[in-house]
Amino acid sequence: MGNISSKPQQNVEEKKDSLELNKLYKEALILFRKQKYPESLKKALKLNEHTKISKENIKYLTSILIADIFDKTHKYDEALKHYESILNLLKSSNQIISERNYLSNLNKHELYGKIYLRIGSLYLKQYYNKEDIDTLYTRKLRDSSILYFNKLEELNSSNKKVEKYKALSYLSLSSIYQIDSLFDKATEYAYKAINLNKKRNDKINLARSINNLGSIYLSTNQLKKAKKTYLDGIEIIDNNNDPNAMRFKANLYFNLAWVLRNLKDYKAYDYQELSYNIEDKEKEKEIRSLIEEVTASHKETLEQQKVDLVKSQTELLKAQQDKSTLLVSILSLLGLIISGVVIYNYKLRQNNLQLKINQNKLIEKEKINRIKSESQVKILNATLDGKETERKQIAETLHDSVSALLSSANMHLHATKKQFNGNTPVELEKTQQIILEASQKVRDLSHNLVSSVLLKFGLGYAIKDIGNKYSNCELRFLVNINNITRYNQEFEIKLYNVIHELINNIIKHSKAKNAHIVLEDKNGFLSVLIEDDGVGFNYKDNKIKSGLGLNQIEARIHMMNGNFIIESSKQKGAKATITVPVKMRSVISV
Repeated sequence: MGNISSKPQQNVEEKKDSLELNKLYKEALILFRKQKYPESLKKALKLNEHTKISKENIKYLTSILIADIFDKTHKYDEALKHYESILNLLKSSNQIISERNYLSNLNKHELYGKIYLRIGSLYLKQYYNKEDIDTLYTRKLRDSSILYFNKLEELNSSNKKVEKYKALSYLSLSSIYQIDSLFDKATEYAYKAINLNKKRNDKINLARSINNLGSIYLSTNQLKKAKKTYLDGIEIIDNNNDPNAMRFKANLYFNLAWVLRNLKDYKAYDYQELSYNIEDKEKEKEIRSLIEEVTASHKETLEQQKVDLVKSQTELLKAQQDKSTLLVSILSLLGLIISGVVIYNYKLRQNNLQLKINQNKLIEKEKINRIKSESQVKILNATLDGKETERKQIAETLHDSVSALLSSANMHLHATKKQFNGNTPVELEKTQQIILEASQKVRDLSHNLVSSVLLKFGLGYAIKDIGNKYSNCELRFLVNINNITRYNQEFEIKLYNVIHELINNIIKHSKAKNAHIVLEDKNGFLSVLIEDDGVGFNYKDNKIKSGLGLNQIEARIHMMNGNFIIESSKQKGAKATITVPVKMRSVISV
């Protein structure tokens, strides 16, 4: 009888424990979705250490959540370690994941699919973040990514989520092979992604897959196919105002505009403008949301700080009143001692005063000379870097300035917390969390703000775009591009800014009717020729050189180990020649 009655009691206790574990997991998941990663990780780790979750489906979900948090906070090694531990757990267990668990609805194939996709994407993310993609380490990242995407393709399951994971892996494989210029394989996987997304009726990812196929056609110069493909993608999500759909729609319009420009179709500029409008609206929504969230959190913290400040001031005033009598006595005694010391030192100061005055004059003179020298250096550096700084993208400003300030504030808060010996005020914890959240959102937003013809298609296409954009009935630009490929991104940006400055001088000052721009890559050197038939100028006149920014251009080309030559005279036009050693962006060969 004792054994029989103990079983219902045991079942009740197990059910109670299970509900408590599920509640803790849901709390951690909600914090993760709110991007409160430290709080979410704290709860998830506590849950993961619980001995009773080993028999629950929640064991897998908690491990995935921990790995996802490390992924979101860019701790890729930790994320990989946890994803791989889940795979080991799956392989060592014959347990079938219950379909009845309302938190997961995961089966074993679905878990394998999710983990294979996450691991492959992590390797691919690190591969994309490397500037040089032709090192042993980056090749290993690429191969590891392909390995796990292929494992996902091998899963034999009709589960809808597994099919979603497969479609995403096909899209990633298509992008990898496109970077490697293996366009047949890239096309094959693009079509696999398209067909699977059609089957799933996932219109957003279908448009994304079609956009990828269009980029393959564009890379292989199949412009008419690319045009039709981009139009098909736009048609699928044209009336969809979901944020993800709007992002892909803007990208489709931009790519379509580029194809039409190459086909000399003047609708290109309409589509390009439409792309910019969509992107601007989405960025405005993100910025507004970020500002509102930070402002609300800041107001809440300020109100609490005001309450605490009033309380602290009251306590301080009371303490000061208690000590006032003692302080008066001490100050009286100190006054007598100080008076004696002052009288004693008065004559000594009189004797040394003149000597100190002379020393101060000498020190001030040295300071003035040092400031003059430093100012000259700063002026020279500002002259060389001024034009480059003006062309910095908003993304760089967010990343290098705002993010750095937030990190500095976080560091100071961290140092302040140590002074409380473990009794840190809640307000400091909240303030530090706000800074961490803002820093993460600024970092994510900065990545979404980078978009230009130069970064996407390279120097040759960017200069062609300038020629097309600035040509009109009064001034015609002729652009010749010979053997130009993709180079190191920093090299392309610097040279593009120099060429753009020279073209601006032609437009503003030359009064020319024709201008010729030639780019040629030969024997490891990139040469640029820019000439016009305008009014010309006296190159020896330093005022003119300064007004046209030529001194700064000379300095920049010199810093790139190149040569810069100007030939011009009155009424005979101008000719600028630039020669710089190229800095290549490596390409993987398979």
